[in-house]
Amino acid sequence: MKKTTQLRSLIISDHLEFIMEAHNGLTAKIVEEAGFKGIWGSGLSISASMGVRDNNEASWTQILEVLEFMSDATSIPILLDGDTGYGNFNNARRLVKKLESRQIAGVCIEDKLFPKTNSFISGEAQPLANIEEFCGKIKSMKDSQTDDDFVVVSRVEAFIAGWGLGEALRRAEAYRQAGTDAILIHSKRSDDAEIQAFMKEWGGRLPVVLVPTKYYSVPTQKFIELGASLVIWANHNLRAAITVMQKTTQQIRQEQSLINIEPYVVSVDEVFRLQGAHELKQAEKKYLPVSGKKVNVIILAASRGDMEELTVEVPKTLLEIGGRSLLTTQIDEFNKIGIKDICVVRGYAKDKVTAANFSVIDNDLFAESKELYSLYLAREHIKENTVISYGDIIFKNYILNDLLNDMSDITLIVDADVETFGNNKDFVSTNIPYSRKLYSSTVKFVKMSENLKAEEIHGEFIGLWKVTKNGSDIVKKAITELSKRVDFKQLAMADLFNYISTSHPLGVKYIKGSWLDIDTIRDLEKAGDLFDQH
Repeated sequence: MKKTTQLRSLIISDHLEFIMEAHNGLTAKIVEEAGFKGIWGSGLSISASMGVRDNNEASWTQILEVLEFMSDATSIPILLDGDTGYGNFNNARRLVKKLESRQIAGVCIEDKLFPKTNSFISGEAQPLANIEEFCGKIKSMKDSQTDDDFVVVSRVEAFIAGWGLGEALRRAEAYRQAGTDAILIHSKRSDDAEIQAFMKEWGGRLPVVLVPTKYYSVPTQKFIELGASLVIWANHNLRAAITVMQKTTQQIRQEQSLINIEPYVVSVDEVFRLQGAHELKQAEKKYLPVSGKKVNVIILAASRGDMEELTVEVPKTLLEIGGRSLLTTQIDEFNKIGIKDICVVRGYAKDKVTAANFSVIDNDLFAESKELYSLYLAREHIKENTVISYGDIIFKNYILNDLLNDMSDITLIVDADVETFGNNKDFVSTNIPYSRKLYSSTVKFVKMSENLKAEEIHGEFIGLWKVTKNGSDIVKKAITELSKRVDFKQLAMADLFNYISTSHPLGVKYIKGSWLDIDTIRDLEKAGDLFDQH
């Protein structure tokens, strides 16, 4: 329901409703969490929170800025204490447009002269606005609103100024005929005598709003019996805060310690909660570039690799391109975008796979196992936003960024530019073949095998993939279940993906080239060319 509709529903409700004062985004949120259906944007409280008097010393644009924060922080309607409308009819009607643009549900204006003075300061010395002029202001505001449910409340100050019941009724009736939505009848007496007299004579011609700041001892049941529509608790969050802040500040100053204060104030975590820190954390996971995410990498580099004399003494991951090993080239790419948490699963010639910028896990069964077993050994490193990479591939940096910004629980990088024949290739079938129109489509993994039919092949898995927090839980569970098989050490990554896909979707991110799997000396030469363009 629109905020304006919510407020109008409160004003015309068959039973007494209540709204509570707030003066900034934090207090507005507290009011909503307390269960109130609406907020009073108190002019006194907002001014006081700025350290200025309630005499229009805060400009109406400054008030609007505060209201915008209050509106953004809440889902319930705000009724602004709009003083006199901040000027004549022209200021008042511009105010309505500005309030509507900020989703403020209504405004209350009072029939005094601009600049106003708070009603409880020398009230009887305050002149009231000309009735006709004030009625013109009301009409201009109602004519300016674009939302039919926007509420204009007219505040009658006749009792405050000492003009009596007759003048209060005369003004209220004139404002009703001018089109106001409700009357706020104000009184500074400690009893409800003036309110009773007005309500008796008013006879329910329009909804009536009460502000029992001075007559706070009158039971709420009395307001119900009088037929009031809405009660505003007008400034008590501000006043309560001042009481506590004064006491706390004085105590800290005297004791020069926090030991006796800390048990009586909310935790910093509660402040963060009210500020919506959790939502920001979730949004960061979705929208923040990779450098702002906590990402770790597992590089599977245990195998020797069959490249004749080149891998007699070192594993394939240490073969050099452009003067750097494949492993170093990969790690440098991860480091460039701020990823420092890197674990390498090593095996063949493991003592040579060492450096200060990564941790290691040993697969001493590298000769009789495949990459899935290496991942099993590193399963505790599968966390939130984990990238898993084969140790014998090289890829351009944009591929890594595309992978990390994909929101699927499990995302595989698949090269759509692939020849549909050859040995030892992880061919992938998906629900949607590659096309240039896939920018807004979600591509899902169907199956992976080196033996797919040509018409089933939509690309080749390049050995690079990623999991989110939920994806990590799925992968670790699947690996644990597969580890119970007697042939587990002979299972490949395709077996893992095919197993998971039966119960949970895997996302696919297509690329077109820009990577290499180093299997031959010719691949090393190609890698040098790719590295030069990197």
